[in-house]
Amino acid sequence: MLGDARARTLELVSGLDQDRLMGPQSEIVNPLLWEIGHLAWFHEHFILRGLDRAPPQLAVADGLYDSARVPHATRWSIPLPALPDTLAYMARVQAALVRRLDGREPTAQEAELYQLVTFHEDMHDEAFTYTRQTLGYPQPSFAASASARDTGTGPWPGDVAVGGGTWQLGAEPGGGFVFDNEKWAHPVSVATFRIARAPVTNGEFAAFVADGGYRNPAWWDAEGVRWRDGCGAAHPVYWTPHGRGDWTCRRFDRDEPLAPDQPVVHVNWYEANAYCRWAGRRLPTELEWEAAAAGAPTPDGKLSSIKRPYPWGDIAPTPGHANLDGGHLGCVDVAAYPEGDSAWGCRQMLGNVWEWTASPFLPFPGFAPDAYKEYSEPAFGTRKVLRGGAWATRARMIDTAYRNFFGPERRDVFAGFRTVAL
Repeated sequence: MLGDARARTLELVSGLDQDRLMGPQSEIVNPLLWEIGHLAWFHEHFILRGLDRAPPQLAVADGLYDSARVPHATRWSIPLPALPDTLAYMARVQAALVRRLDGREPTAQEAELYQLVTFHEDMHDEAFTYTRQTLGYPQPSFAASASARDTGTGPWPGDVAVGGGTWQLGAEPGGGFVFDNEKWAHPVSVATFRIARAPVTNGEFAAFVADGGYRNPAWWDAEGVRWRDGCGAAHPVYWTPHGRGDWTCRRFDRDEPLAPDQPVVHVNWYEANAYCRWAGRRLPTELEWEAAAAGAPTPDGKLSSIKRPYPWGDIAPTPGHANLDGGHLGCVDVAAYPEGDSAWGCRQMLGNVWEWTASPFLPFPGFAPDAYKEYSEPAFGTRKVLRGGAWATRARMIDTAYRNFFGPERRDVFAGFRTVAL
């Protein structure tokens, strides 16, 4: 896992010169040169120094790469080591992490921390990918794309009914690594609801834009109006109009015709919420999303107590189940991946695009922070919950209990949404 995550990191910085490794100062991205050094520091901080009390591999690392101590705005001006020196630091830390296990079985604490640092790198690798999109850098090249499958095309319209009942929301103990904000499953009542079989497509969202959806105040709440007017949004961020109803969309450094049956992506929570109001729909709560993704019907159509780690069952994701791991280097049509359907008939509840929910990011009952204390707690009450993973998300870290969280204004991430009937 460590080696695979590091290979992806190196793919994402490959071919970028010093100017692109730094990039323009921005509130929503980091300099890539800073961020890869931060990965090595994080590995070292939690394992080599945290467990072994080893001296630092780079004497000045705390003053450069500790994200809790180094203000975001200063990361472009601090004296970062050059790329060769940063890569050498990363390699020293990686070698020490591998060497310290020396073929033995890790302790439970070691296993927890090794997975934590790997998944932390996986999350940053997804951030590196959308940073390249945000800054208009060339499309990255992933070795995993060689194994991508042609999985079908077209729309996937309609709703499915999900039965009501009592649902255990959150992760259940004994299922492997769990982030602190997923702990623990607790009973919550859910009423019967109808949810879309697939995420909203580009074609469906284009109809909202064409109908004046961004201009009509009826579809926007007060915070959405402030965001929309503040940035002058009139359509999704990477779309460009070309005459009546004709759009292109920028993917990395190239404009491409808008694919009508792919899910709309790079829309924020305010845009998703406005579309729902226009369509006479709403966003699902995270409770509803999880019940539709991980639940199964009883013989009489109610919500069973059975909880699946993946929409299709217990088998870990394969290239036939979901658009994950960057295999397609982008989204696919919403009809793709029928093997990944949930028990209720929802498609692509893992992979392709993250899905906004209506729910604020809040702790579950009894929450206590884990070793990475800055991960969840500072974000409670300020973000919205997203579920399901995107095309760039690593399959090893995603399941139906995973909670992602971003501010409602963020449209740089690989986020779309599906809707629920009123």
